[in-house]
Amino acid sequence: MAMSLGDDTLLCNFPKCRTKLSGFAWVTACSHVFCDQHGSGEFSRSPAICPACSSALSGKLDIVRTELSPSEEYKAMVLAGLRPDIVLDISARALAFWSYQVHQERMFQEYSLSRAEAQLKQMEKVLTQQNQCRELELTSMRGEIASLKKVMEEYKRKYSEVSERLMERNRQYQKLQGLYDSLRLRNMVVGVGERDMLPQTGHPDFNTGVARQATPQRSPQFLSMGHDGDSRFFSCLEADGAKTFFQFSSPARERGRPLMKKH
Repeated sequence: MAMSLGDDTLLCNFPKCRTKLSGFAWVTACSHVFCDQHGSGEFSRSPAICPACSSALSGKLDIVRTELSPSEEYKAMVLAGLRPDIVLDISARALAFWSYQVHQERMFQEYSLSRAEAQLKQMEKVLTQQNQCRELELTSMRGEIASLKKVMEEYKRKYSEVSERLMERNRQYQKLQGLYDSLRLRNMVVGVGERDMLPQTGHPDFNTGVARQATPQRSPQFLSMGHDGDSRFFSCLEADGAKTFFQFSSPARERGRPLMKKH
């Protein structure tokens, strides 16, 4: 807090105190003043050293404990009987002490202000550097986000293509499954019809042959399928799967084989 000639309160000159003075104060010959607490503690040792300027205070009147708000009786008698020039000299020295305290306080405030400004500039510099770093990081993150968006769009496109292909394969599978079921049902009907047309006999080899004929092991080759069904049917099946998938014998070939050996 700045202090002017109109202020009626001095501040303790102890560096870590700087409280407003009231009651009693300690005044030194080097024009410094201290509160009663720090003055009593600092000036109780010998030799006394000023805490503000480190001056040696060895004279009898180099340190004076004075009352800051004296009584009316004290003010009426302290300068009574002195010549006017002495009174004026004392008053001038008291005013000079006050002016020095005001000037010292102003210098301290200016020093504090300069330190605060220097700290503010340093903080602004650090803040500017941090802002630049954040801007660079933000720009880098924006670039990464844009790149990730492109990758995500590419994956979406690939996912859409794979989904369409999967749906097409599912349709082909359903079509092939229906064709397989119909062919299997036709082969079973043909096998049952041939078994009914065979003569009944009690020979064990004959019955075994009929049982083998009723369960064909290979299915007929689909050479007469349509243009679309022929290409899709064999492209969707692996080599081993197709081999195990069609294990039925053609009824025409079965009819050409002898059912039993001639004795």
